[in-house]
Amino acid sequence: MSAQSLGMSKPRHFSDSQAMLFAVDEVPAQPQETARLPSYIRDHRARLRERFLVGGADALPDYELLELILFRAIPRRDVKPLARQLIEIFGDFNRVISAPISRLTEVAGVGEAVVTELKIIEAAAQRLSRSRVMQRQVVSSWDALLDYCHTAMAHRDTEQFRVLYLDRKNVLIADEAQAQGTVDHVPVYPREVVKRALELNASALILVHNHPSGDPTPSAEDIDMTAQIQTAAQALGLTLHDHLVIGKSTELSFRAQGLL
Repeated sequence: MSAQSLGMSKPRHFSDSQAMLFAVDEVPAQPQETARLPSYIRDHRARLRERFLVGGADALPDYELLELILFRAIPRRDVKPLARQLIEIFGDFNRVISAPISRLTEVAGVGEAVVTELKIIEAAAQRLSRSRVMQRQVVSSWDALLDYCHTAMAHRDTEQFRVLYLDRKNVLIADEAQAQGTVDHVPVYPREVVKRALELNASALILVHNHPSGDPTPSAEDIDMTAQIQTAAQALGLTLHDHLVIGKSTELSFRAQGLL
């Protein structure tokens, strides 16, 4: 006897419940459109997925990689125009997924479902890059550390100040955002930085902050603030290894520039 004949509803599969999360398109469908996905869109999506699985991300330009994400958020519409528009507005794939929510929602066709998918990708990228540096010696994972800093900070539209705390073996034991700022300033309190190092039983630290302008050249205020933290750290037996300023595509090291 079937479940239906007993008055029982058919069991839902995970894929059914997943589709219900984003059952409503971000862009309202036109009256003449049907609920069924047109074959040309369905075939296009299948080809993109196959190219991605066979050739990886390198096989797709930025807008097509973005399409793969938008498929989930907008299940019944052609998302290529929106993907191209987002790339045109923000510049590239990285800048799209890391764009502020307020700016994303200004784009026609971008709603909660699209924002959610983009921010999931951003969070996953940051968590993955962070996992490659936490609890590892900084000296042996310096390139991974720089990659993480760029992933987390390079595309922010406001300044952020982070402190990386290390133990006696220079193993990264904590990564903390100490302050958020404006487009060209972030407040930093040297006493709080070194106080937190003592709480974590850290022996050394690396300062990191970003420049939304894209130019990592340190300002006079950056240099002065670094000197204050270095003085406070030395007084407590802490080592300040470096201060990294993260730009759009490159970074500046105070240590390499002779500023420490």
